[in-house]
Amino acid sequence: MLEYAIIIAFIMVCAALLLSLYRLLAGPDIPDRILALDTLYINSIALLILLGIHLNSMLYYEAALLIALMGFMGTLALSKYLLRGDIME
Repeated sequence: MLEYAIIIAFIMVCAALLLSLYRLLAGPDIPDRILALDTLYINSIALLILLGIHLNSMLYYEAALLIALMGFMGTLALSKYLLRGDIME
């Protein structure tokens, strides 16, 4: 039963990845594209967690943690650049 749930979750997360990729490419404004990039890395984290559950491997959880850290820092840097015009003060 868990295998069917994981397969359905894979399909839904892949659909969410495609939709956020579309918003990233066709976003009308820069803030919309930043939010789409943020959603894209969150969906990739979910995909790695599902893959780790499916394969019963702890390595994917560490990769998801690294992606979360780098994605958060990237979102902060892009937002700060958008607001102030530079990243470092």
